[in-house]
Amino acid sequence: MEREACVGIAIGAGADVAIEAADVTLIRGAPTGVVETMRLSRATYRKIVENLIRASGYNIAAIPIAAIGLLQPMIGVIAMTLSPLTVIGNPILLRRARIAA
Repeated sequence: MEREACVGIAIGAGADVAIEAADVTLIRGAPTGVVETMRLSRATYRKIVENLIRASGYNIAAIPIAAIGLLQPMIGVIAMTLSPLTVIGNPILLRRARIAA
C-alpha cells in the first residue's frame, strides 16, 4: 500500500527550492512547530465550521419567519447585521487561543 504526504514542511533555514515547494515553512526551525501548526489548523477548521453553522442558522431561522410576516423589519435588519459580525468576530477568538497556548 502506497502512502503519499498530504503536507510538505520545510525549515526556514533550508534551501529556497524546498521553502517554495513546501505548504508549511517553519521559521524557527524547531520540529515542535509542526505540532503547533497542526493545532492551529484544526482550530481554524473548527472556526470555519462554526461560521458556516452560525451564518446558515441566521438565514434558516430568520428568512421563513420574515416571509410569513412574523418578523418586524427592524429585528430582521438587526439579525442580518449580527450574522456577518459574528462570522467576522469569531476568528478573533483564534488569536486569543494562540496567545494563551
